[in-house]
Amino acid sequence: MEIPVINDEQVEVLLSDLLEQYGYDFTGYSRASLKRRIIRLYGLDKAVSFAEFRYRINNDQIYFKRFVEQITVNVTEMFRDPEFFKKLREEVLPKLGTYPFIRIWLAGCSTGEEAYSISILLKELNLLHKSLIYATDLNPAVLEKAAQSMFALSQMKQYSENYILSGGTKDFSSYYTANYSLAKFDEELKHKIIFSTHNLVSDHSFNEFQLILCRNVLIYFDRDLQHKVLNLFDESLEALGYLALGTKETLNFSHIANRYRRLDAEKIWRKVV
Repeated sequence: MEIPVINDEQVEVLLSDLLEQYGYDFTGYSRASLKRRIIRLYGLDKAVSFAEFRYRINNDQIYFKRFVEQITVNVTEMFRDPEFFKKLREEVLPKLGTYPFIRIWLAGCSTGEEAYSISILLKELNLLHKSLIYATDLNPAVLEKAAQSMFALSQMKQYSENYILSGGTKDFSSYYTANYSLAKFDEELKHKIIFSTHNLVSDHSFNEFQLILCRNVLIYFDRDLQHKVLNLFDESLEALGYLALGTKETLNFSHIANRYRRLDAEKIWRKVV
């Protein structure tokens, strides 16, 4: 089977269309991974020509949604990197528990697994009643899925293992009810989560937070866009607040690094200035 070829110039044309037509700015995203995902979709949907592919993206709202879904990365799981969640459980959230109210921003929340994981931690630390989790993503389709609080039952064994490794001591199945092939999580966990679209590239700060999590998102951005997004987080974080990044991401070499202190080996920084 012949691999569809989309050249760099055509990628730029599509990115320009997205910005002009829909206000979605992907221009600072890593070109290599974007191009790979665009070519994959082009082949999957058996586009006749680049012109036809472009026309569909620009004129068919449903297809545009599919396009954004396919070119944004939505890989996540509950209690992913259990050691990270253990650190949140044992060190970060108990400190935030001394505040009268806790505001958490989960940027790039994808289908919501991380948001529900945080909600479970807060519940077990008896902090959920005075917390609010703002879970945002560029992609409205994944947010719709996240708001349903339903995940594949086949994933629960892995999620339960992650939960135990993160310091969880309860029966993980007590947080959901099995519904055919799906696990439906308790409404109480969703009650304190606000799912909302937010574009890290073009949207502004919308609140002050004590904890911001943006894990495994910055790796898809070029250096300039990383700096821009880190600046947004810095503006949105209270003094002594915490910023959590993914395993391959760092504040080192950024212009805000001198205002933060790293906690041990985990990718969590505290704003000290």
